[in-house]
Amino acid sequence: MSEGARDTTGFGRREFLGGALATAAIGTAVRVGVEMVAPAEAYAQSKLTPDEALKALMAGNERFAANKLTSIEHDLAALKDHTVEKQEPFAAVLACADSRVPVELVFDQTIGQIFVTRVAGNMVTPEIIASLEYGVAVLGVEVLLVLGHNNCGALKAAMKADSVPGQISALYPYLRPAVEQSGGDVDKAILGNAKIQAGLLRTSSPVIREAIKAGKLRVESGVYDLATGKVSLS
Repeated sequence: MSEGARDTTGFGRREFLGGALATAAIGTAVRVGVEMVAPAEAYAQSKLTPDEALKALMAGNERFAANKLTSIEHDLAALKDHTVEKQEPFAAVLACADSRVPVELVFDQTIGQIFVTRVAGNMVTPEIIASLEYGVAVLGVEVLLVLGHNNCGALKAAMKADSVPGQISALYPYLRPAVEQSGGDVDKAILGNAKIQAGLLRTSSPVIREAIKAGKLRVESGVYDLATGKVSLS
């Protein structure tokens, strides 16, 4: 890990920004190509403002926490047929890979409504940035949420920094800034990590940064409570 841990993100800032700039160029090119061939209705959900998109996401979480899901009432066959050729999500979520965080269910959404990226520790890497830039530049999502959760195994492991098998320790450098700010409190580390990763998305991706500047996107962070089902924005 000596080379990979040369800064607090696990890779050099120069490499990080270089990767982001490269994916920005790719994303822009892809968007131009898609806009030339995609029908107008492919962007139907982009009529939402960023504020409305966040409200829709959080209203869905309220329904989930209250056991009043509406997404299960949708005709899944019709939804599958509708989304074969295109997708039109209104939100993107960067979530932990934890099996206890079923993102679509948590926000009472269904097929084609949330563009989800997942990795242990809900952390930002060049690959995650590239995926989310696609969601912003091509799919036109109006809100991007970094979603942590309590009792996160990745943060717990990063705080202990014990010897682990395989490449699990490769997660640690990305999570170290939150660990260092936590004072040994795992809940603070989880909350801090979600905020830090959202901040990285806002600043390290020119695609995301420009969308925010243009008023087309909100980037927020939050923590999901495994017991109550509620998401608290941070």
